[in-house]
Amino acid sequence: MTAAPVTPAVPTLSDAQMDAFWMPFTPNRQFKSNPRLFVAAEGMHYVKSDGSRVLDAMAGLWCVNAGHGQTRIVEAIQAQAATLDFVSSFQMSHPAAFELAARIAAIAPEGLDHVFFTNSGSESVDTALKIARAYHRANGQGERIRFISRARAYHGMGWGGLSVSGLSRHRRDFGPLLPEIDHLPHTHDPDHAAFSRGQPHWGVHFADELEKLLALHDPATVAAVIIEPVTGSGGVLPPPVGYLERLREICDRYGILLIFDEVITGFGRIGAAFAANAFGVTPDIITCAKGMTNGAVPMGGVIAHRRIHAAMMSGPPGIELFHGYTYSAHPLACAAALAALDVYNEQDLFGRAQRIAPLWEKAAHALRQAPHVIDIRNIGLLAAIDLKPRDGAPGTRGAEAASRCFDDGVLIRGSSDTLVLSPPLIVTEEQVETIFRTIRRALDAVG
Repeated sequence: MTAAPVTPAVPTLSDAQMDAFWMPFTPNRQFKSNPRLFVAAEGMHYVKSDGSRVLDAMAGLWCVNAGHGQTRIVEAIQAQAATLDFVSSFQMSHPAAFELAARIAAIAPEGLDHVFFTNSGSESVDTALKIARAYHRANGQGERIRFISRARAYHGMGWGGLSVSGLSRHRRDFGPLLPEIDHLPHTHDPDHAAFSRGQPHWGVHFADELEKLLALHDPATVAAVIIEPVTGSGGVLPPPVGYLERLREICDRYGILLIFDEVITGFGRIGAAFAANAFGVTPDIITCAKGMTNGAVPMGGVIAHRRIHAAMMSGPPGIELFHGYTYSAHPLACAAALAALDVYNEQDLFGRAQRIAPLWEKAAHALRQAPHVIDIRNIGLLAAIDLKPRDGAPGTRGAEAASRCFDDGVLIRGSSDTLVLSPPLIVTEEQVETIFRTIRRALDAVG
């Protein structure tokens, strides 16, 4: 159940107020000349200041998996704020933090049963990288400092996450980044696997590129391989059949940790608690955030295998991991996360995602013959539609298509010339049809 939105009176923002907010990942000057502002949200919709509604086909930013304004989550946050607004988890804490850690461990793959709380996906990735190095040092293998990631990967904007990310534009302005990093090739090859439905059946050999990097760098120097099981911001790239299994085998052979960045795929996005559960491949560490609290309060986590935790606990008495954040396990975030888990369970939203995924896939691939479409990919309730770039103006066609969809009442994400979709798991069959019908109209109108 979602709470009915209360549309507030909208103040008129002065030029000074508009200018004061330096917006993230936004062309600020362009945006502020024609701002796009929401004032409320309910279920599958945002509400604009004029009262018009916009169907949210992005779950906010991959995170509002149960839809906006879930009453149980709202009330849990309100009650927690009135009871215990804040306590540090530095050598003290509160009961909900321990309850939440146990509940997350219970739905994670077998063996991943210790949770370190952060405040975002970016912090989760940086934390996971630090834990990986600390684990090897605790085992007397301090020379294991190298990380291997993948091209087109997004692992957040912290220094560690940015260093292992594989999106060049994200990295360009901030170098030099951390050394001792290398990247596997991504798995997408439209010449062999265009218009794949779910996991492509071609491309498992990309995992063997890891052997080549290990031969180059010496596997005894590698701490971890970090990948998104499904590449998200880099264009929704599902793993080829057998690919994750092959990476797991290679990492095991050389004593390398395997980290799954599940900031996007965690909490039901592909029909299971985590992509690791869905694919049947167990990593050593999972990073999560976004759907963890249904986006209601910032929170992230690192779920570590028990042998990693045991190694860190084997040293002399004292602080085992010199790492943490002021707001780790914030009481309001824990309340929101516990309520979100209740909502996911009581409404069977992970199962619902599985059930509606075939309709989602069919609707997405029905755009195959639409103007400008050169590829479509989907898995679970994720989809990406690649458009042919305009000559001399890459990215403009995708941006215009996304803008036309917004004007037509549907929020999608335009990432260069890729249209990215990730709706709340409560999306109905009729809303699926509305989303792709709106995209088709936009593509028909875009030159």
